[in-house]
Amino acid sequence: MENTSKNTTITISANIQAPVAKVWQCWTEPQHITQWNNASADWYTPRAENDLRVGGTFLSRMEAKDGSMGFDFTGTYTDVQEHARIAYILEDGRTVTISFEPNGTETRLTEVFDADPSHSVEMQQAGWQAILDNFKNYVEAAA
Repeated sequence: MENTSKNTTITISANIQAPVAKVWQCWTEPQHITQWNNASADWYTPRAENDLRVGGTFLSRMEAKDGSMGFDFTGTYTDVQEHARIAYILEDGRTVTISFEPNGTETRLTEVFDADPSHSVEMQQAGWQAILDNFKNYVEAAA
């Protein structure tokens, strides 16, 4: 039987009280990414790079504020449809798809990603949801 832990996908979402153009801008522009891309207050993103096109790459440098650890979150875009969808593949081969669904002055952002078999699904879902919640709060405060 095939190892299904490698094929597990996780879905998270948030309804953001902002129009899709604003949500897209905050999600994709490095000066915004560095403001919201952390799961907890003891982490931050000091640097972000983004070449938003099919075949383009992105990098978010994530670090613990106490300097104890850090890592580069990187990938390559496989699909970019402005204000609608972004898909990419991470360095380790896992895939991520983000959909932006406008509804008037609100946008539903949904992320579907392959679980990392070296971490629990619950931990990954909580961590990615915390980052998405941080994003929602950042956009709504800026809107």
